[in-house]
Amino acid sequence: MINVVLYEPEIPQNTGNIMRTCAATNTRLHIIRPLGFVLSESKLKRSGVNYIPECDYTLYDDFDDFKSKNIGTYYYFTRYGEKPHTSFDFSDSKENIYLIFGKESTGIPLEILRKDLEHCIRIPMSEHVRALNVSNSVAIGIYEVLRQQNYKGLLFKEPFKGEDYLKGGK
Repeated sequence: MINVVLYEPEIPQNTGNIMRTCAATNTRLHIIRPLGFVLSESKLKRSGVNYIPECDYTLYDDFDDFKSKNIGTYYYFTRYGEKPHTSFDFSDSKENIYLIFGKESTGIPLEILRKDLEHCIRIPMSEHVRALNVSNSVAIGIYEVLRQQNYKGLLFKEPFKGEDYLKGGK
């Protein structure tokens, strides 16, 4: 099972985008308080469009609360990580994989990262940018895991307009 963990998210639009991505990929979302917004905010709903009800998410009081309720392998996305996201083996679809992303302003606290340096991940990027937007980083992380698991449970054909839509079919 793929899980995304947001550590104290601050921007509702990012969380809304992440909720939509989680709904699209059958990924569970875990949100650790405090939040920088109210979950019912219109900005969150606007970026998540109509997919928020389709997102399986849980709220936690703090990181210790989250850890006490979730067993699996934790992977921390941080600009300080020394291994790229593609260097990890995510191929076991029975493993509980937790992709953890920090708050937009400061990331994941160093005290948490230093306890598990082996699982600190960096998405490679140029020296011109300090960090990617968290919702983009989440999508990159989820789709790397899905790629290694051959997109298990996801559709390879268009269900809304039909698989022959590009060919002029109905």
